[in-house]
Amino acid sequence: MADSGKSVRSPHKASKTKSARSSKALASASPSQHTTIYRDSDDSDQEPAPLPRSHTPGHLASKSINDKRRKTSDVAIRQRSQSASQVASSSTSSTYPAKAPPVSNGSAEPAVEDGEKEKEKEKKRPLTTGSRTGSSVAASSRKAPSSAATTRTSNKLTRPPRGQHVPFPSLPDPKDAPDVEPAPPSGLYWSKAFVSGSPHSNLRAHTTTLIGSNIYVFGGCDARICFNTVYVLDADAFYWSVPHVVGDIPMPLRAMTCTAVGKKLVVFGGGDGPAYYNDVYVLDTVNFRWTKPRIIGDRIPSKRRAHTACLYKNGIYMFGGGDGVRALNDIWRLDVSDPTKMSWKLISGPEKISSSTSTTKDHRPKARGYHTANIVGSKLIIFGGSDGGECFDDVWIYDVETHIWKSVSIPVTYRRLSHTATIVGSYLFVIGGHDGSDYCNDVILLNLVTMTWDKRKAYGKPPSGRGYHGTVLYDSRLLVIGGFDGSEVFGDVTILELAVHAYYSQISHFTIEV
Repeated sequence: MADSGKSVRSPHKASKTKSARSSKALASASPSQHTTIYRDSDDSDQEPAPLPRSHTPGHLASKSINDKRRKTSDVAIRQRSQSASQVASSSTSSTYPAKAPPVSNGSAEPAVEDGEKEKEKEKKRPLTTGSRTGSSVAASSRKAPSSAATTRTSNKLTRPPRGQHVPFPSLPDPKDAPDVEPAPPSGLYWSKAFVSGSPHSNLRAHTTTLIGSNIYVFGGCDARICFNTVYVLDADAFYWSVPHVVGDIPMPLRAMTCTAVGKKLVVFGGGDGPAYYNDVYVLDTVNFRWTKPRIIGDRIPSKRRAHTACLYKNGIYMFGGGDGVRALNDIWRLDVSDPTKMSWKLISGPEKISSSTSTTKDHRPKARGYHTANIVGSKLIIFGGSDGGECFDDVWIYDVETHIWKSVSIPVTYRRLSHTATIVGSYLFVIGGHDGSDYCNDVILLNLVTMTWDKRKAYGKPPSGRGYHGTVLYDSRLLVIGGFDGSEVFGDVTILELAVHAYYSQISHFTIEV
């Protein structure tokens, strides 16, 4: 603590202290000129009003204002004290010279000089117009960061939050309408869906499953992380919602499968970065409760992702995928007749030699992932995919009743991976994917009766080339959700109007002969 005798000025010395006044008029000088003017002091009977005391501690006041190592809290305290003293001294600065800042004596209290020393300093203190200008500029520069910080804070607070709820879709502006050629009534037509509701993430390698008029979107990832969120898109109103789920919620996943069994969703496999899984989860879409069913038996498929799954007679047939080391081509059946307890059965093992003495291999497709699988009757249709080095263009048929693989010979072929394939009557609609060199946005049709490819022209504004998206058929439309083009992850919803091709769905009695 400072000595009390030094910190309090004696009354008789204070009465002898007189203010210094200028006896000469100050000559006007340019602010850029540093003209030094000395004031001749004389005694006056008028006692000046004392300057307001700064609350800045002495050890802070003695520091340079240009010290960049000063803490933020110290700067804030100093700015408040300086602004208070500047406002009070502005009214008396024209008559009374400003006092020099107190010199720190190492204590927490500001140092106070004797009256005689103060009087001598006032007599000899030089006043420079240049220094006054510099001090005023410095004071304004010290205030500038405060106002700038206030502006940045207000801009940040007034910025609308990301992903806010949209109660109604915005009306399309005719000026922003795409410039497309007129389309015939019978032609395929692309258009963008105007969605509303809850915000959702941009997704790739997610699942899209239709139950009733709702599309359930689960998992997937954006450019950084994977998710385990469930989104619901009303396919009639194009309204997004995020239901509150409970129970045994799965870990974040991508490239898994999600199969509708009644009003339940059965999720298997998937991964997140270097992790691969072979767990089974069930989501009840009535009460949105996740459960993990009990698996009977000790035989289960290996951990994998980028596989496919199709439902046939209370059994989910899972084919292919990859386990992080190699691609796979085995087929497993998951019995889902009881959603609380399930069992796995190996239907078709991995590629192997048919006998110990023969070098002839089983007739089956190469191991692959990111292919598509669709089931028509008892026929499982496999198209495309990749083993990590080659992009495939072949079509294979597996009969789940006779357990026989058959290869389909097609003159004109298309290489695809990470595409989607949707059954519309007797046609397989393949949208997007990667052809081994670039991402595509075209629509190709496989006639399942004649086993020939047909590339159809689609009018309107198609989505950008992409893969890892999801496609569902609803109300004579194909709805494409999300995807990835190698650099950008999408979250849009695009509609492909089938027009006359919608009548293909009425073709229900046909057989696949290979």
